[in-house]
Amino acid sequence: MQVVNSEALLNVADYARAARAKLPQDVCDYYEGGALDEITLRENVAGWERLKLHYHVLAGVGPRELGATVLGQSISMPIAVAPTAFHKLACPDGEIAAAKAAKTAGTLFILSSLSNTAMEAVFRQAASPRWFQLYIYKDKHVTRALVQRAEAAGAEAIVLTVDAPGLGTRERDARNRFTLPAGLAVENLAPLGKGTIPEVSGSGMAAYVRDNFKSDLSFDDLDWLCGCTQLPVIVKGVCRSDDARRITEHGAKAIVVSNHGGRQLDTAPATCEVLAHVVDAVSDRCEIYVDSGIRRGSDVLKAIALGARAVLIGRPILYGLCVGGEKGAAATLEILRRELDEAMLLCGCTKLSDIDVSLLQP
Repeated sequence: MQVVNSEALLNVADYARAARAKLPQDVCDYYEGGALDEITLRENVAGWERLKLHYHVLAGVGPRELGATVLGQSISMPIAVAPTAFHKLACPDGEIAAAKAAKTAGTLFILSSLSNTAMEAVFRQAASPRWFQLYIYKDKHVTRALVQRAEAAGAEAIVLTVDAPGLGTRERDARNRFTLPAGLAVENLAPLGKGTIPEVSGSGMAAYVRDNFKSDLSFDDLDWLCGCTQLPVIVKGVCRSDDARRITEHGAKAIVVSNHGGRQLDTAPATCEVLAHVVDAVSDRCEIYVDSGIRRGSDVLKAIALGARAVLIGRPILYGLCVGGEKGAAATLEILRRELDEAMLLCGCTKLSDIDVSLLQP
């Protein structure tokens, strides 16, 4: 698949508009929608926009150094691919295309457990670092089997999502009666009898989560996961500093400040509003990453200024996949890289360690 009219696709918003023009309405709504009134969905983007950059001048900036590390592994920039579900709704190559795009960009790829491609096939095409995102199922045998398969397939960390004990009401999906079309499944769960999204009167995804995900998640589940894998565990979906402190005490090696892209609890704070609080609470104990609403390279710089080690990108990758498959996803990553490089130059920063909170204060 080739990028459509690539010379006109200058930024993530251009890819979003092009994707909306191609996608069926139910798929577009699934990818773009949020919970209830979608207040948090909008605030995620608006929050980064409201932060202003108080740039330095006459800083003698040379070529910028964008390289970073995550859990000790090098990546070419502090921009990684977040776990998002059902990539084959965007393009036929699905998660393999996304993994190859991350490989081309030299950055971290995180595979969703709710992928349309089995993890073994994806990780064969993914470069290191490659991580696997996990939900805790009601049946712990299902969860353990996923972890064991991920270890065997070459995953280098487990990303536990903790903000989805149930599915936030997504009214777009309910109206569309969202489910997967014929021929697509939750491939990682299919051998375990959990690979089908049901057809129901409302959202099939909500019914799937209600039937399968453990709703009474607790720190005991985090302890259990840390005890059944040798891989480092990252906890995703944190917005409070007190939760973050407890999570590090229970063995997590990193935390993702996230509100699930505004898809779970509506009126939850935008991630830019809570990131610094979590960093202040635990950054001396574990690494902190952030996602939700990042659409420009300047947003990445702001996240680093607030203390994040790296950002995770979700919807922009889906837009790229829809418009141009692997090349489209790679292009969105390169756009964000270029924009981050430019923002660093204009802010007077040669390397990531030059970026600090003073850039956000008068």
